Amino acid sequence: MGVTSSLRRNNKSFLRIFMVLVLSCIPDSLDLEGYISFNDVHNASKDFGNRYQLPPLAVLHPRSVSDISTMVRHIVHLGSTSNLTVAARGHGHSLQGQALAHQGVVINMESLRSLDIKIHKGKQPYVDVSGGESWINILRETLKYGLSPKSWTDYLHLTVGGTLSNAGISGQAFKYGPQINNVYQLEIVTGKGEVMTCSEKQNSELFHSVLGGLGQFGIITRARIALGPAPHMVKWIRVLYSDFSVFSRDQEHLITKKNGFDYVEGFVTVNRTDLLDNWRSSFSPNDSTGASQFKSEGKTLYCLEVVKYYNLEEANSMHQEVEQLLSELSYIQSTLFSSEVPYIEFLDRVHIAEIKLRAKGLWEVPHPWLNLLIPKSSIFEFATEVFNNILTSNNNGPILIYPVNQSKWNKHTSLITPDEDIFYLVAFLPSAVPNPNSGTNNLEYLLRQNQKVLNFCAEANINVKQYLPHYETQREWRSHFGNRWETFAKRKHVYDPLAILAPGHRIFQKATQLSPIQLL
Repeated sequence: MGVTSSLRRNNKSFLRIFMVLVLSCIPDSLDLEGYISFNDVHNASKDFGNRYQLPPLAVLHPRSVSDISTMVRHIVHLGSTSNLTVAARGHGHSLQGQALAHQGVVINMESLRSLDIKIHKGKQPYVDVSGGESWINILRETLKYGLSPKSWTDYLHLTVGGTLSNAGISGQAFKYGPQINNVYQLEIVTGKGEVMTCSEKQNSELFHSVLGGLGQFGIITRARIALGPAPHMVKWIRVLYSDFSVFSRDQEHLITKKNGFDYVEGFVTVNRTDLLDNWRSSFSPNDSTGASQFKSEGKTLYCLEVVKYYNLEEANSMHQEVEQLLSELSYIQSTLFSSEVPYIEFLDRVHIAEIKLRAKGLWEVPHPWLNLLIPKSSIFEFATEVFNNILTSNNNGPILIYPVNQSKWNKHTSLITPDEDIFYLVAFLPSAVPNPNSGTNNLEYLLRQNQKVLNFCAEANINVKQYLPHYETQREWRSHFGNRWETFAKRKHVYDPLAILAPGHRIFQKATQLSPIQLL
């Protein structure tokens, strides 16, 4: 009986592989340095959002850029007779299936990590890296030379190609712009399978299209990223506000200063118990007695989080500069908390939280996140309604809020932002953690809450733009891109005429024998 069962399983496995080869038209004889997997596709079937299960037919594990080009060219050669599409997948940190290719081919970009991280020192230092390399590895390597990329995301265990296809935003963006503003050169495999090098001066249209282009125009296989001097330490500070207008005024003041803090973010807390006591594990209060008496429950509070970079020999002057900067702010005095930690520890802080959540089984859960870019002119109206009426708590995850300067963002990239000098990133980052005692943590409740926020923005005519966008209809995508939609669509036709790239965004539909390129 055991032998019979084994034979049946082997026959089923053989038949499945045979059918996959027939249906997908992917020959096992493609000239590849890496390999194609038809069975082990589970990880490529889901993403960090953990809401979609869309298995591909195959996963390509490339060992070279040529492998990626060969695969794309093969699918292009099949033309409209095949439904195959291609998704480049880095760390899989997308939220709503954007890195998935249902019944298509997922390219595991992390397989390219073996390519060298090449650092160039000089007047304009840079690092040359694979598109599948993670930012944390780049940081560790560049620090050996006293250098570091200038702009970061809050979470470093993401790939270069992934963040550059979106923007790459965190608390340094007000000063240096997002990560896509700090790139000198890219190597791209287009939707036609062509390997192209591009920069501001060489193939500039492709360069600007790919940056923030949601993977629609090409796969980033290599990037040349600007570097600057890396500090040794950071002074890390948190303070609280009870008045949003005062909080936002101080944030906007800080992002306009030439010699201010190096990092400015903020977050919202709604009806949190013992908030300041929770900070004591990582921060020290300036006024221990006042902090002990402060009550956070029943209140909506706004935390300003700022950082000053410094080297050890600059400690004295750093403290003076920080004191001067803090004296210009109107926070609640008893809520000042601070810490001094190594630069890499600060930048990699979210990974520490990840390890703790994984240990509790709370990482692989649905993440119905919503990231919005709100124009400054509407931020008070938005905050008043959302933080005081729509939300009743945020115990299921943080809510980030901070302003950035439009002047630091390159308007030639594909990224869409509000058309104002200053706009805010507001990020709702909940986890749908199973909790039988609370309906506010379940997925359906959180999705309804997100929709209430979006409905309010629409009703109030707030010109909000989604970051890491996800839309369901043609009208919504056209509205998102506005007067730049035609340019976006034309560039898609130039660089990916069959619309085989990044199908998970559902912006374009692959051309088949039945239809030309279509919008959903």
